[in-house]
Amino acid sequence: MSVKIGISPIAWQNDDLPDLTAAYTMEQALSEARDIGYTGVERGRRMPQDTEGLRKYLNEYDIALCGGWCSGNLLVNDVATEKAAIQEQVEQFAALGAPCLVYAECSNTVQGDQGTPVNNRPKLSRDDVHGYAAKLSEIAKWMTDKGLPLAYHHHMGAFIEDQQDIDWLMEASSPEVTLLYDTGHLVFGGGDLLGTLDKWGDRIHHVHYKDLRANIASQARAENWSFLDAVIAGAFTVPGDAEGSIGFAAVTEKLAKMDYAGWIVVEAEQDPAKVAPYEASKLGYETIRDLCTRYGLTVEA
Repeated sequence: MSVKIGISPIAWQNDDLPDLTAAYTMEQALSEARDIGYTGVERGRRMPQDTEGLRKYLNEYDIALCGGWCSGNLLVNDVATEKAAIQEQVEQFAALGAPCLVYAECSNTVQGDQGTPVNNRPKLSRDDVHGYAAKLSEIAKWMTDKGLPLAYHHHMGAFIEDQQDIDWLMEASSPEVTLLYDTGHLVFGGGDLLGTLDKWGDRIHHVHYKDLRANIASQARAENWSFLDAVIAGAFTVPGDAEGSIGFAAVTEKLAKMDYAGWIVVEAEQDPAKVAPYEASKLGYETIRDLCTRYGLTVEA
């Protein structure tokens, strides 16, 4: 069993809160990530957008493309329209050997609206989620034929946020719809951290290790903060932080027992004025590396 350790550049370059990370460049993010030991990076908006430009850019830093966000609009688009909207990104990621496309529905999410409490996120009925799952299955089958898996991102502020949402989506979608297992969003959303691995382990294709400062997450819920305000306040942190609340040892042990072989990606957006990106990212990498060693997962160089 072997895994690769990647990172999202969001600690240095936050696409949703650009002012927060204005003092940092994408070049610094990639250089420092590779220096720490990360072998992959998820695509950020401030990277080159064309395929050959992105290939050359990543090659300069000797780092692979280990996925990246795709803003879906399948709730409001028909399948043909959605395919046309994301085709360029799908073909680019396939050409660059990415392990998946991180797909999330954004047509009705509140995650990017700083004026709307995350508690006010949309909640669909089971029938509505099942109808969406049928359309998503068509997109995922089409992507699989192009050589790129779809990994669905359950996310705070979105209609797939809590455990019930995840279960409804997974039970009604085809096997081609795989799951991005994000520890921070799962716990913040009230999901079952280990139970999700037990129930949907065979559908998990991509993993984000993100820790949660439980006191800040609870305050965000109690005081009706937006998702972005919770981020700014420090709801998320990296594995290994003493202020975190998620048991990554148990998660890593389960991943090893289910023969997980793929990417484990650190994605922990924080205010760099409060938490230095290099030091935090180094702590996250070393924590994952040591846990993988403990539980028998070989980390590929």
